[in-house]
Amino acid sequence: MKAAQVVDQEVETGKVSIESTTRRSVSRGLSILDFILRVLAALGTLASAIAMGTTKQTLPFVTRFVRFKAVYKDLPTFTFFVIANSIAFGYLLLSLTISFLHIVKYKAINSRIVLIVFDLVIMGVLMGGASAATAIVSLAHDGNTIANWFPICRQFNSFCQRVSGSLIGSYLAIVLFIILIILSSLVISRR
Repeated sequence: MKAAQVVDQEVETGKVSIESTTRRSVSRGLSILDFILRVLAALGTLASAIAMGTTKQTLPFVTRFVRFKAVYKDLPTFTFFVIANSIAFGYLLLSLTISFLHIVKYKAINSRIVLIVFDLVIMGVLMGGASAATAIVSLAHDGNTIANWFPICRQFNSFCQRVSGSLIGSYLAIVLFIILIILSSLVISRR
């Protein structure tokens, strides 16, 4: 009887060590994926902030001394967009250190919860900036005949293309934030 109990205990401890090794490797894999997604999101927000912050176009009018100018600073919405992307980039740089610690120490749960909360806040700021800028870009492309706002993208074509490209990078970062939040939730729920 005793020998059977010892064998049963050894089998059970073997299962536990196999299960814990599997959980550890899955958690480490998800942590590595989290780190990579944070790097990609940081690159997306940095590219969006730089693209919008350096956007300007000048068109001549009747003479070469009178010119029309389109600069992102002329619209407070675009300024908020640049600030939101810069804040998200700074946060993502800081969160990379915590994400790297999750690769090394896979059982850290409290720091993952903190990251989820801050990811949600930063995603909200980023989404607010991107959606406000999208409204202005839509107005620049289509205009509004009721308010007598003419579409300026017919004249300022390269300005509108750069701004639209900047929005794409920001929305990709938002999608990556959603995936990051889901990944962190999965790792926490596996504990």
